[in-house]
Amino acid sequence: MNTGELKMNWARQYMPVLSVIRDRFEKEKPFKGMKIGMALHVEAKTAVLVETLAKGGAEVYITGCNPLSTQDDVAQALGNVKNVHCFAKRGCTVEEYYDGIDKVLDSNPTITIDDGMDLIHRIHTERRELLGNIIGGCEETTTGIHRLRSMAAEGKLEFPVVAVNDTPMKHHFDNVHGTGESALSAVMITTNTLIGGKWFVVAGYGYCGRGLAKMAHGLGAKVIVTEIDPRRALEAHMDGYYVMTMDEAAKIGDIFVTTTGNTSVITEKHFKVLKNGAILSNAGHFNVEIDVEWLEKNNKGVERREGIDTYNINGKNINVLAEGRLVNLACPKGMGHPIEVMDLSFALQALCSEYILKNGKGLKGGVYDVPNDIDVTVANLKLGSLGISIDELTDYQKKYMNSWNIGT
Repeated sequence: MNTGELKMNWARQYMPVLSVIRDRFEKEKPFKGMKIGMALHVEAKTAVLVETLAKGGAEVYITGCNPLSTQDDVAQALGNVKNVHCFAKRGCTVEEYYDGIDKVLDSNPTITIDDGMDLIHRIHTERRELLGNIIGGCEETTTGIHRLRSMAAEGKLEFPVVAVNDTPMKHHFDNVHGTGESALSAVMITTNTLIGGKWFVVAGYGYCGRGLAKMAHGLGAKVIVTEIDPRRALEAHMDGYYVMTMDEAAKIGDIFVTTTGNTSVITEKHFKVLKNGAILSNAGHFNVEIDVEWLEKNNKGVERREGIDTYNINGKNINVLAEGRLVNLACPKGMGHPIEVMDLSFALQALCSEYILKNGKGLKGGVYDVPNDIDVTVANLKLGSLGISIDELTDYQKKYMNSWNIGT
């Protein structure tokens, strides 16, 4: 048994929700005759999802969605799973990355599962011959959904896609706890620096930013939040954090984590005022939030360590983690979100893939919310695995809540 298989075995024991779904899929074979094309972070939790879909009768083709997030031993182990074809490779070049995307698409998939929309983008721009065979897809992350909504608004999205990220079970667990814990853990294990007492800057106060701020504060950091939305900025202020512009935060921050999904969040003007030894990292999606390209071109020397590039800028050291890519996955010791969190997220992916299979042909091209019953099902399965019971409304209470003519 190789190390990838051992990692998969470890993950399975902490993924009880996906286990229930896998058992049903294995009996019912809902994906029999279907080909599922995937571009996800190829690590142990993802492998359990792939295995679940394959046991449901699918022929699965998967590649990475980030050049540095693949765990090669897991990719190798996936290659040994029946009906699974894996093309992911850690540290691949841009050409190799898109070669993997194309190999997945060469299978002529009927369903796509994306983390960042690379498969869907490729299909709509360079592989349009595949559109007629695709029933629909699922998208895992905020950045991909932003891109998809832009496509849909322009009438360019030609098949239905479920926005798996935009649902309570994803926001409150994957985004808050998953990103919050895993990004902070990756910063700590990569740098071996103290969090307590530091000025910890979080760019963006969406669900991921909230999770990071909460976790860093719990370790004793002085948390600064930068935002563009006045409502989120006010929320961060009411939650007890310092709120200011990035221009202001750059002068005092010790550790920075971007979570915006946008470009050019930390740039030249910020580099020039950073403290000596400042640590910069990204927990958004693409490696454009920190202007690493400028640092590469304008440094007076660079030291490259495992997961850390230290740039000399005007006599000061600026440390960038994981080349500005997803810090929780692209750092050599980054393990991604905790297993229990991904159990919920990948249970949603599995059930939403089944939903698209059953309903996609009747849906127009566009972005669709996760059906509420799927979200509630995953929550109930998780509560059941924890042995937790909750109350139910009585018939009288249901009638009361649905009546407008209520006496005082």
